[in-house]
Amino acid sequence: MEIIVIGIIIVFIILYRSSKGTGVYKFINEQAGKAYEKYAPYSYKEMRKKVKELGLEYTPRQYAVQVAIFAGGAAVVGYMYFYNIFVVIVYMIIAVSVIPYITYLRCKRQYSEFIFEQIQVYCTNTIMEFATTNAFIKSLEGVVESGVLEEPVLSDVKTMVALSYEKGDVYDSIKYMDTKYPYYMVKNMHQLFLQVTKEGAKDTEETFENMLSDIDMLVEGVYRDRSDRAAFHKQFLTYGIVLYGLIMLIQLLIGSETYIAMLDNIFVQIIMHAVVLINSLFLLSGEKYYNENVGVE
Repeated sequence: MEIIVIGIIIVFIILYRSSKGTGVYKFINEQAGKAYEKYAPYSYKEMRKKVKELGLEYTPRQYAVQVAIFAGGAAVVGYMYFYNIFVVIVYMIIAVSVIPYITYLRCKRQYSEFIFEQIQVYCTNTIMEFATTNAFIKSLEGVVESGVLEEPVLSDVKTMVALSYEKGDVYDSIKYMDTKYPYYMVKNMHQLFLQVTKEGAKDTEETFENMLSDIDMLVEGVYRDRSDRAAFHKQFLTYGIVLYGLIMLIQLLIGSETYIAMLDNIFVQIIMHAVVLINSLFLLSGEKYYNENVGVE
């Protein structure tokens, strides 16, 4: 019972410090920021910068609550399994140290969703511009000038336009975009424009209308998958957390005193640590699955 009281005190201290922004919380926040700037990969920095611009980044208070939940959950699990303060503290430290990885996964998902939406806008508007201009490069220029695109896709489309004028054709610019954004709808649209460039722009209206319909169906499928994935994620987390509680069933069946006596055996402790480790890896793998490859066709 004393460990629960200690956990409540820790949660209170963290929340209090996060709301004030001073003292211990401020120091930890500053040190974490320095470590992030020094060691975080450039690509991750760019992704997180965009996530912040979109207003999707956690606030300090939300991060503090996340730390409290992870630390509190690890404390409960550590105490239920081992009844040992030292093990509880180690589990709390390990649990909190996983948060940067979870943040990285969440950031990748949010950035991937944003890029997919931008690519959808790029394809749809390029096709619509072509209906007016009948020229691929002019269509790209029209999309750039329309203001519907955001960075980094906007800069990449500008690069496409520059490459086209520099090389005198669209091949290098299309290759550049296909490599940067390997989505099926991008490749299919570019392939169609290559055909139009070679064969002329006659009788393409129906073809492009069909492509717009295909893009709409594809996007609908992606959003449906995103919704299904979110529902699965909630069920998965609930299931994973319940698995931790199975130790209570074991103690109920054999008795708490008998279980505590069994913990004196080093092999029993190893098995219990293995159970916690396997269940934790199971949860992390599910979190990885939920956050990766979102928005990819």
